[in-house]
Formats: sequence, C-alpha cells, structure tokens
Amino acid sequence: MDTRAAMDPSPDTHPLVGAARLATVDIVIPVLNEERALPGCVRTLAAFLDDSFPLPWRITIVDNGSTDGTWPIATALAGELERVHARRLDIRGRGAALKAAWRESPADIVAYMDVDLSTDLGALFPLVASIASGHSEIAIGTRLSRSARTLRSVKREVVSRTYNALLRYGFGAGFSDAQCGFKAVRSDVVRPLLDLIEDDAWFFDTELLLLAEHNGLRVHEVPVDWIEDTDSRVRVAKTACDDLKGLVRVAWTMSTRGAAVDVRRAELTPTHPDAVLARPRAVTLAKFASFALIGVFSALLYAAIYLPLREVWSPALTNLGALVLTGLVNTEANRRWTFNRLGGRRTTMHFRAMVTFLANYALTTLAVLGLHATVPSTGHVLEVAAVVATYCLLTLIRFTALDRWVFSPTRN
Repeated sequence: MDTRAAMDPSPDTHPLVGAARLATVDIVIPVLNEERALPGCVRTLAAFLDDSFPLPWRITIVDNGSTDGTWPIATALAGELERVHARRLDIRGRGAALKAAWRESPADIVAYMDVDLSTDLGALFPLVASIASGHSEIAIGTRLSRSARTLRSVKREVVSRTYNALLRYGFGAGFSDAQCGFKAVRSDVVRPLLDLIEDDAWFFDTELLLLAEHNGLRVHEVPVDWIEDTDSRVRVAKTACDDLKGLVRVAWTMSTRGAAVDVRRAELTPTHPDAVLARPRAVTLAKFASFALIGVFSALLYAAIYLPLREVWSPALTNLGALVLTGLVNTEANRRWTFNRLGGRRTTMHFRAMVTFLANYALTTLAVLGLHATVPSTGHVLEVAAVVATYCLLTLIRFTALDRWVFSPTRN
C-alpha cells in the first residue's frame, strides 16, 4: 500500500514550521509476534492522530521476522486504514526495523513507539513539536523526570535507573532515559547517524543518543506517563548484558575518532534583526569568571588529594596523582560550563588538555623540587602552597590554551 500521498500537508492548515508547509511525521511501530496487541495499537493510535494531532502523519508497521499472524494483520490494517503503511523484514531486531523504516520514510520527522502503547499518547505532539519548531534535532520521552508518572515493577525501575546513571557518569550523557520506547528524530539528521549505528536490537536507542550528543546534536526530553505492559518481549537480564557490551564498543569507537559524522545543525543566531550582541571582550570575561571559579574549586580539590597522598608518596609522584585527578575534573567542568562544548570529539579535547597538563606538571614539580632544594625542611602544607602559587601563575596561559586550542569549535 502506497501511503506517500497521506504525507502531503493540507493547504488550509496553519503552518507550525516556516511559511511554506507543515512538517510531516511518520510514526513507526516495530513488531515481532504481536498478533494480539497490534490491531488495538494501530486503531487506537490512528483514532488519536485523526482527532488530536495537528501535523500530517502516517503510521508504518514494520514486521521484522514474526512467525505468528502478525504480518497478515498488518497488511489488513494497511488496507483498512488510509494512512497506515506496512512492510516486512526477514531479520529481527528493533534497531533493524527502525533503520529500514527511517531510511526510506518520506516524512520530515520520523518517530517510533512500542506496540503496547505504554506511553500516554498525549506526549506525542510535545515530542515532535520540539523538532518541528527547530528547537531540537532529537526528542525522547523520559520516565525518570520528576514530572513523569510511571507504573512499573521494582526490577525494571532499578535496572533502568542504574543503566542511565552509568550513561550519565560514564559518558557524560545529557539525557536521562535512553531506553524509553518513545522517540522522534529529524529525518535528514538521523540518516547519516544510521550508517554509524551497528546495533540492530535494543541497544540501538542508546547508540543513537550517544552518537547524536557526540556530534553536537540537541536532545529534547518530554516527561511521559508510562505503564508497564507485563506481556513484553524484552528479556531484561540479556538486554542489560548486551547493553554493557555495546557501551564498551561505542566508547572505543569514540576514542578512535570513528563516531564523527557530518550533520547539519541549526546555527545560533539572534531573532531580532537589530539585536545588539555581547561584545567579544564581555564574553571572554564571562568565560574567565567561570574558569576562575572552577580553578578555585580545583585548587581546593588538589589540596584535599595531595595532603593524604603525600604521607605515602614522594613529592613528584604525589603531585602527579593529584594533578591527574584534579585535571580530569577541571577539564570536564570547563568543557561543559566555561566553553559550552557539549558536542565534538571529547577524546581529542582531553588529549589536548593532557598536553597543557604535562606543561603544568613539569613546572609545578620544578617548583616543589626547587622549594625542597632551597628549604630542605619544607612541610607538606608549604609544598601545596608552592604548587598552587605556580598553578595560579599559569592560569592565564592555561585559559588561553583551553579557549583557543583545546575547546576551540574550529579545531574539534
């Protein structure tokens, strides 16, 4: 069944995006042996879209390897409902289904939701509106927001929160819920990313989001109401193990510069034609103020690490250990808050930061050794004071290096 005509916007509708036309939306439903749930899902979703969804839409059912009556039901629904399309794949996996459907979709925005309709449909328009308005490139539902309401088992809750905490603290992810089956993406942006995504199963969602943030795309989150369907095909333990393997693979890909892709991002420009922008000097002073505050915290952290380590290590080794730990925190904090470099190649940035770190280490170690040569009975507190004083003298040089080289947008 050809449903491309259903994607053309009605000429008398009020445009949400631009003056030319409305953004079109293709909602994909991946299914595997879902003969029980599929009819109710598609009819409920189609009725909701007809009544409450203001953008041109279609529904695409993707049957990827069902052995029950799912495919005959899907084709029957496509024949019954005008804006429902069905296709079949011989391979299994939610990721494989979404790759195939999203690559070939004629819509401006591609989305997907689970066949069990666990997520309340009232969140669908807020999900796609953030993309249609140009505010974001990707939008996801989150069950972990304070304003979200969920009803699920303790086991699923613990696994979900643990996994997403690992993403936040291990990868610096800005999103809170990677695996919620409720996402939308701008079509022209997602297609280059699909070529990089290796997983064809449940890890697809996480890999998509990590690669998107790695390449500087904006991910918008919508709190959702979510009710767990106990008739689920998800095997939690196996999926968790596969996800951990996937995280190791993605980390390696990012570290070897294999995760970068050329995607079109919206530039940050003023809306008012006569807007008076902040002067470069004011922007630099704001950056330096943030850099200085982070530097003060780093100095206190350095002292807190140095003093206990100095009881067992030599001055040079203690200085190295304290600077390494402090340097990692300092670099990541400056990346996020001072220079606002949330995208780009993080490994490259940390490598360049390491070069500046080695210069700091050499000079601060010379300061400590020089202090011991001059005053042999130097105490540990005086050692810390000498290192911090030297570090402060290098602050301006370090700030310039971070601004012009480490976190420079033109070099990442």
